[in-house]
Amino acid sequence: MAQPILEMRSITKTFPGVKALQDVSLSVAPGEVHAICGENGAGKSTLMKVLSGVYPHGTYDGEILFEGEEVAFGSINDSEARGIVIIHQELALVPYLSVAENIFLGNERVRRGLINWNQANSEASALLRRVGLDELPVTPVGHLGVGKQQLVEIAKALSKKVRLLILDEPTAALNDTDSEHLLGLLRQLQAEGITSIMISHKLNEIAEIADSTTIIRDGRTIETLDMHADKVTQERIIKGMVGRDLDHRFPPHEPSVRDEEILRIENWTVHHPTDPDRVVVDDASLYVRAGEVVGIAGLMGAGRTELAMSVFGRSYGRNITGKVFVRGREVTIRDVDDAIGHGIAYATEDRKKYGLNLIEDIRTNISAASLRKFSSFGWINANEEIRVAEEYRQSMKIKAPTVLATAGKLSGGNQQKVVLSKWIHTDPDVLILDEPTRGIDVGAKYEIYTIINRLADAGKAVVVISSELPELIGICDRIYTLAFGRITGVLPREQATQENLMELMTKERDTVR
Repeated sequence: MAQPILEMRSITKTFPGVKALQDVSLSVAPGEVHAICGENGAGKSTLMKVLSGVYPHGTYDGEILFEGEEVAFGSINDSEARGIVIIHQELALVPYLSVAENIFLGNERVRRGLINWNQANSEASALLRRVGLDELPVTPVGHLGVGKQQLVEIAKALSKKVRLLILDEPTAALNDTDSEHLLGLLRQLQAEGITSIMISHKLNEIAEIADSTTIIRDGRTIETLDMHADKVTQERIIKGMVGRDLDHRFPPHEPSVRDEEILRIENWTVHHPTDPDRVVVDDASLYVRAGEVVGIAGLMGAGRTELAMSVFGRSYGRNITGKVFVRGREVTIRDVDDAIGHGIAYATEDRKKYGLNLIEDIRTNISAASLRKFSSFGWINANEEIRVAEEYRQSMKIKAPTVLATAGKLSGGNQQKVVLSKWIHTDPDVLILDEPTRGIDVGAKYEIYTIINRLADAGKAVVVISSELPELIGICDRIYTLAFGRITGVLPREQATQENLMELMTKERDTVR
């Protein structure tokens, strides 16, 4: 049997008051794709930060062997010098710099004290071709989509002569096409002898590409599965992650739809904010009843988020026309404050950028959208903030020692619960959830689904936007489909399949009123 390219032995990492890793061991064979699974907060990213030198030697217990030699990385530069490169979930690219400048940032191609731009652009072009990206090296990275930016990060890793590539949730923000391209690239790199470690919550992708899977739970190694010999199923991985069989991906729920119509949108048209001739949402009409969970399905760029944000206080777009009715009465919504006042709430798909203040505590985040409830004569009642936040911490099962914990230090699933708490406390009639389970594990997803059901049972109108068709089919009473900015169909749950939803998501002209 070949000597492992990487061994991590009895790694223990402690933060003040928290033991993030306890006696974790990991062995990776050369040339394999090794997946790491676990619930949010299990310690996966912490383990990779230990490996890559983000947490330097001396700040943890245990030992790391790379290519048979014990290593003690004092920084990320030390690990990169050995060919270990990590790509974090939040991409470390500078949007205003070119592709070539980002690839060689900190590793510039210098000649006689000056950057050799011809060499840099030439080498960048070769790296871009290697990752299958057809872009000019002088293109600003900010002009690229997330999928292409992920490929730029891999090109950057290849420029450092990577031997072990670590990817933390590489497909979390990608559509199906970009995800499949990325997985194909990992297979290509594997054929070239490059070893990969992939952290992912997308179990179907792990089952498709991984050779071995290590499961971490509560900061401990549970097991490593041979994905080929053991014929590992997604259900088997889930059992290791949560410590029990998960009989159902979605909580059982009896529909609680009532006759009363809560939200109706008629002939809604939205133009692009910087290109007024481009129609992003085209004559869309839909309705949601009390106690109903309505899904919106569409391919990337179909206009799902743009529709939601434009309805929520015209947060997106220009030259917006159409009508919005709440409980049968037409309302005028000029800004976000109007939307909240009319009982509409919107939980963004990008919780880190738009949904939370990551440097503030849980208490401050939960009260942010309803400060009037906590203020008197211009002063905020901090005691009331703490009381309310503590109620949500318990009822939403937010895993944090106190509501004064910083939001940015919570796991993805717990951050999402804080976002939901913030909007639920505004007491909305309509709650629009944009990709509510993106980047969180199956256990946390189940809890989010339970919260959605609870809101529907309370008579709220819930709109769920999701890229995961099984998710929409599992939790929604009806599902609208969007394509090219137009609503192309609507299906009740019992008629919705991935195949007929996809057919509607690729239609161009049909509309449903």
